[in-house]
Amino acid sequence: MKQLHRNALAKMVGTLLQEGFLRVVMPDGDIYDFGDKIGEPITVRLHDNATVGRLALNPELALGEAYTDGSLTIDGDDLHGFLALVIRNTRKAAGQRIWWQKPILKSRAALRWLAQNNFIERARGNVAHHYDLSGDLYDLFLDEDRQYSCGYFKDPGETLDQAQAHKKEHIARKLMIEPGMEVLDIGCGWGGMAITLAKDYGARVTGITLSQEQLAYAQQRVEHEGLSDRIDLQICDYREVKGTYDRIVSVGMFEHVGLRHYGEYFRIIRDRLSPNGIALIHTIGWAAPPEGTNPWIAKYIFPGGYVPTVSEAANAVEKARLWTTDIECWRLHYAYTLRHWYDRFAKNEDKVAALYDDRFVRMWRFYLVACEQTFRHGPQAVYQFQVSRSVDAVPLTRDYIYDRSDPRPTPRAITGKRPTLVAGNAATSQPVPAVELDFTQPQEQGNDRQNPTGR
Repeated sequence: MKQLHRNALAKMVGTLLQEGFLRVVMPDGDIYDFGDKIGEPITVRLHDNATVGRLALNPELALGEAYTDGSLTIDGDDLHGFLALVIRNTRKAAGQRIWWQKPILKSRAALRWLAQNNFIERARGNVAHHYDLSGDLYDLFLDEDRQYSCGYFKDPGETLDQAQAHKKEHIARKLMIEPGMEVLDIGCGWGGMAITLAKDYGARVTGITLSQEQLAYAQQRVEHEGLSDRIDLQICDYREVKGTYDRIVSVGMFEHVGLRHYGEYFRIIRDRLSPNGIALIHTIGWAAPPEGTNPWIAKYIFPGGYVPTVSEAANAVEKARLWTTDIECWRLHYAYTLRHWYDRFAKNEDKVAALYDDRFVRMWRFYLVACEQTFRHGPQAVYQFQVSRSVDAVPLTRDYIYDRSDPRPTPRAITGKRPTLVAGNAATSQPVPAVELDFTQPQEQGNDRQNPTGR
């Protein structure tokens, strides 16, 4: 059996690896070389025969597990180089499977379909698995605003904090945020987007999350900023929201919806938007035919998650009878973001180990590097879907997003009620003073913004 597993692994790697030079050292010291054998190899050492067997049968799951538990090591700990090599070749060999892996993949796909039935209680558990980790962990590698999503790099040399500020400004401009607008933030995280829209753009924001840890931190930030009269944060599932909003924003949450719920999600977006409202959905997506969630990521990092293709999301938008007014693809931006996160994480590994343990450090190291290399060499990118109920909710051209010399775009009607959320079916609406704005004359840009950079 040991030799059978070894031969199976060698056949699989030999089929996959056509570019680059990989050397695999087996538990007994035998050496297998793969690829074009040009230059210096990346050397991987397997330390027990059980790992060889698991890698042969289910490599997508076993690779991360083996690195995490130390049964697979890389000379020089060159995890970036190793995963870049694997992902480049995997993309070129897309669809190639050894015959004995096909039944495993079919059964895994069926189980994954069941796992993505993210009813409300399961969704809360999935969120808690990742986002209710210690806030001290996230402070060790995120920016000062705790933006746990892709930054927007106008230049690759920008700092992480600059890129995250650019992202929030870019989203605010796409949403054409004006003072007094009612904004729903689905998946508000630690409150950074809500605070920016309220403080810098004068919006009134209702933020919802399923993470108790995030909610407590975000509420403290809101109180510290003196924005409690403009920002209402709640533990609430998007399916429990009542009322209508002028704008809806959702950053880094759509990946947790699950394919089975896309239709429901966008129907709710439509129902919650005012007649001339605009929504922006910021999500990771495949630039390739649909693929399932990597089993290691699904098991250890984001249970219940699913990364959509553009066509899967667009199909749900169409069925909800929404206008897709803009789709933007951010290609390498998440790779740059993840490298910043990894560099900060690596500098603080001793502190992470003190919070958890060395195994957790290796698991998160693998997670951050694998994601970065997927955005650099694999078929993933970040997409922003701008949708509306009305065909004329946004200007005819995209100049309003980029041209700072243009007058601010004329916004649509602003509602006169502020929805108040209560988890479950109960909800009330609390009147707020009507906002009277004169849109007949162009307004000078920046008059109502405390900081045009979005910080």
